Amino acid sequence: MNAQMSFDFPLDAAPLPPALAPRRRLSRAALTAEHAPTQLAFVNASGGLVAPSAPVAARRPFPAPLPKLVEAPTDKGDAIRESRLWQENGWTARVLRNDGEWSVELLRDGDSEPALLAPWDLDRDLRNPKPLNYGEFLTLVKSAEEAMQRQRLQLQARLHKRLTVFAQDAEWHVTLDIVPDEYEPHALLNAFGSDGELVAQQRVTPDFKLSPATAQAWIDNDFRHAGGDGF
Repeated sequence: MNAQMSFDFPLDAAPLPPALAPRRRLSRAALTAEHAPTQLAFVNASGGLVAPSAPVAARRPFPAPLPKLVEAPTDKGDAIRESRLWQENGWTARVLRNDGEWSVELLRDGDSEPALLAPWDLDRDLRNPKPLNYGEFLTLVKSAEEAMQRQRLQLQARLHKRLTVFAQDAEWHVTLDIVPDEYEPHALLNAFGSDGELVAQQRVTPDFKLSPATAQAWIDNDFRHAGGDGF
């Protein structure tokens, strides 16, 4: 005989949990420190979260500071400080218009050719060139001096060459100094011993090719080179 299913529950069963009260949304004015969001909470020494005592305002990023303009000395002397012409400390900067484009040239006193020629930006109106100022002038002078220094080093490397060879059981330092004379261009071929003393010198053509082979051949030939004048 099948057992009849019963829906009667024992009286000593555990009571049902109380119904949850509906959550109320607090207004912004009613929020207190205990309702502060966790992302604005502070961490104490034990690692727990502590609500701030006052609302924490979100920080807005500060804009990047504008570059500070370099002020020109008040005592200008004979200097010329105009929007398109700046002349000071032996240099002259001039804003020019070439083929519809604005450019700036920098000329050193006593030189016939400009030391620097570069494009020049437009002003805010996008029609007229940006006016010169003391800071821009100093930047132009620095760029020109650096370019001239590179040119001097390149010229020195082209006019002066040096190498070391071993010949006749000794170490020799051979140099070639090109003299770019306007009327009689030539070069000086020099041989120095290991102690740095000049042993031989010969005048050669400015297109003489100095190499370990030509230097060793010159030394082996008792410092005589065809077509040269030596001592």
